[in-house]
Amino acid sequence: MDFTPKLVAFDLDGTLAESKQPVTKEMGELLGKLLQKMPVAVMSGAGFPQFERQFLPALPTDINFAHLYIFPDSAAQCWQYKHNAWQTVYNKAFTHEEKEHIMSVLAQALAEVGLSHAPVRVWGERVEDRDAEIAFSPLGQQAPLKEKEVWHKSHDDMRQKLHEALVRELPEFANATGGLTTIDITRKGITKAYGLGELAKMSGIPISSMLYVGDALKEGGNDAVVIPTGIRTQEVSGPIETAKVIEEVLAQ
Repeated sequence: MDFTPKLVAFDLDGTLAESKQPVTKEMGELLGKLLQKMPVAVMSGAGFPQFERQFLPALPTDINFAHLYIFPDSAAQCWQYKHNAWQTVYNKAFTHEEKEHIMSVLAQALAEVGLSHAPVRVWGERVEDRDAEIAFSPLGQQAPLKEKEVWHKSHDDMRQKLHEALVRELPEFANATGGLTTIDITRKGITKAYGLGELAKMSGIPISSMLYVGDALKEGGNDAVVIPTGIRTQEVSGPIETAKVIEEVLAQ
């Protein structure tokens, strides 16, 4: 690597872990070593409860948690470890009226593109209120990875149509595809790019000195929104390649 970052920001699903699967102990140990060297941020469409299940248990207990920034809900929230507890730094939550409006338009858009009817088998809620984000997952929030991979191959054109319908019918909000099956709806302008700007303010490290690692940096991917910020990026195909990137940074 010809660039030495002062902070590394990661996507979660497809980057640090397989989609909604636990981060491995080995990855947790690598991140622990990285946190000894520099601040680390993780940005995801996942809500903070998912971070508590999927991400935090993999980390060694003796790491410098003060150097870890967590951005759930596509950076509509930020959490930091302060005074021996995880605390919200900011939260761009929807109002009750905004949630009702989004839910109504989402239901209409799902009917328009043919996704309103649940498949025979569903794993958890299809529509999840994450406070600062509304997420739609056609197979349910806890669907197995293999089932999501099958759905993605055969139905992702319908997800793209849903994205386009929501852009048209919810112009005052933002929506993005996340992972293999999900659509995430947030406030307009609240994206991972926004999170990077807030991260620069909190850490005192300019975006030009950061590295972003993600699996969807190509045009249309949910990580691509960070590119206009000017941050250095590294696209990976999954956790194995991410581990190699971390090892390269540690070796510098």
